[in-house]
Amino acid sequence: MTARRTQRGAGAAPGRRTSGGNPPGMQPTTSVAEPELRSRVFVYGTLLTGESNHHHLAYARLVGEARTRPEFTLFDLGFYPGMVRVGTSSVVGEIYAVDEPTLARLDRLEGHPTVYLRTTIHLASGDEVETYLLEVRQVAGCPIIPGGSWRARKRP
Repeated sequence: MTARRTQRGAGAAPGRRTSGGNPPGMQPTTSVAEPELRSRVFVYGTLLTGESNHHHLAYARLVGEARTRPEFTLFDLGFYPGMVRVGTSSVVGEIYAVDEPTLARLDRLEGHPTVYLRTTIHLASGDEVETYLLEVRQVAGCPIIPGGSWRARKRP
């Protein structure tokens, strides 16, 4: 114990490093664990950057913008969209790398598996990601969002 206190410097608080880094062979006594970002999730509505539910992705890492293969339709459900795996449109969105707690939070937000179903899809790039889909019966009577962009639906 005395050797470690001397190496940290006089008066240093336990677990805190002083200038100069760690002595050779010594590991830091405190560290912040980085969350493991295991899943890649495609978002296309209120989870997008700048939208109302984006705060749920606070601990996620934006991978980039993306489009789905042209085999979907995006519907306007009022305050949020719904994507179904029927159609010939590409849907525009963003990909996020997320950890398990964030994925669980998204599942709760989306009502998985009773409202939206989290499922694997392929993007136009060929990449495989997870996203939240609705069934056709859930969007009956709702307007289609032309062009597959939630953000573009707001424009005149």
